[in-house]
Amino acid sequence: MKTIVLYNPLSGNSQGKEKAEGVKAHWGDRELDFRDIREVRYGELFAELGDGDAVCLCGGDGTINRFVNDNEGVDIPCDIFFYATGTGSDFWHELGYGPDDAPIKINEYIKDLPTVEIGGRKMRFLNGVGYGIDGYCCEVGDKMREESPGKPINYAGIAIKGLLFHFKPRRAEITVDGETHVVENAWIAPTMNGKCYGGGMYPTPAQDRLDPERRLTTMVMHGKGRIATLAIFPSIFKGEHVKHEKRVVSFTGREITVKFDRPTPAQVDGETFLDITEYTVRK
Repeated sequence: MKTIVLYNPLSGNSQGKEKAEGVKAHWGDRELDFRDIREVRYGELFAELGDGDAVCLCGGDGTINRFVNDNEGVDIPCDIFFYATGTGSDFWHELGYGPDDAPIKINEYIKDLPTVEIGGRKMRFLNGVGYGIDGYCCEVGDKMREESPGKPINYAGIAIKGLLFHFKPRRAEITVDGETHVVENAWIAPTMNGKCYGGGMYPTPAQDRLDPERRLTTMVMHGKGRIATLAIFPSIFKGEHVKHEKRVVSFTGREITVKFDRPTPAQVDGETFLDITEYTVRK
């Protein structure tokens, strides 16, 4: 039984190959073939595999995102596993797994993922599309990473400074399955396929990534006061922010467009998009 292990050497603070080797502790009975995901041609790769063979992705959320988008429209003929080795894996965390757990089969989770149209691109996403203070955090984090490669990024600290000083709320228009809602002073307006993103935040704790009705959820946190917003924001890490109904509203649907009244950073499964005025998701 052959398993091709795909890793990104740049993930996990450039320790992707070393961390991927950890799969041997769980799969010592398999024939493991380690390959750099950046060099893979999937048509040739899948042609090598037969009954009982598999592919194992090693990395974080971005690794899965890259895999599903590189294989858009491709009939995947084998089992796909995931082994978390990246610095961020909200997908892994949401499903209740930890850093020492064995690889899991993910075919059901990557089938028919939702799409987002953003910044002139159309792509599939695993967890969610962040828009507002979360996109701002990714923008600042990217700059910090360029200045100090390998240094851990404190996104919570970036968010706090943004809420207190730097980020200004927007006027948001959210159109859900044809019905438009206007929300003033929106700080954050992510649309989620899963519950979790951003290193352990739960913006949409009721969202089901395997929802049989194929619905997505958009959550908007809004309000004029910076201090009042900051007081509520930490509760997003437990999904308890939704209890603040005067400042948090959620929408569910299969086609959702979010528009802001001025350009704002956004992120899709951790990939940053700058100067975004709107995005549309469909599932």
